[in-house]
Amino acid sequence: MSYVIGLDLGQVADYTAIVVLECHRIDLPDAQTTYHLRHIERLLGRSYPEIVTRVQTLLAQPPLKGQSHLVADATGCGRPVIDMLVQAKLNPVPVTIHGGDQVHRDGRYFRTPKRDLVGALQVCLQTQRLKIAEQLPLAATLVEELLAFRVKIDPATAHDAYAAWREKEHDDLVLATALGIWYWERHGRRRAGVWAIHI
Repeated sequence: MSYVIGLDLGQVADYTAIVVLECHRIDLPDAQTTYHLRHIERLLGRSYPEIVTRVQTLLAQPPLKGQSHLVADATGCGRPVIDMLVQAKLNPVPVTIHGGDQVHRDGRYFRTPKRDLVGALQVCLQTQRLKIAEQLPLAATLVEELLAFRVKIDPATAHDAYAAWREKEHDDLVLATALGIWYWERHGRRRAGVWAIHI
């Protein structure tokens, strides 16, 4: 069984979101992964060391211990928080989100267009490969964020931008989920030793 954890690190007044996705794939050629959302969490007003400790505690619990991949948004917090995650031996995959159109990789660091993250999530939603259990705390909040998330086209530049429809709404859970799915769709499958059979 493989798990991917999406971590959207918020600034001081913003939520930090953690989602745990369980990755399932039927063992057939060209089979696609189905993602079962197993954990959703939001933290507010926590210091970065507290967030690192929380993630460390979560990943030390079965079944995540030794079977998970942590994908962390490095856009706002920068290298210091990623360094803390590395020091905690959590082996993060840092992703800096940008508005361009190409993915760049430098060692463990990715620079990824937001459109790629959102696109990976949209494809999973359209193909019904993201399963969200209604009884999960914050499941309804994630669904609300997904419904509020919109693409905006700048008429002057023709560039796309992705954000919550209204300023007061958050997109932290959407981004944490998108980070996990984007990574696993493109990179995580190559690192997994075994696949779960799900029929």
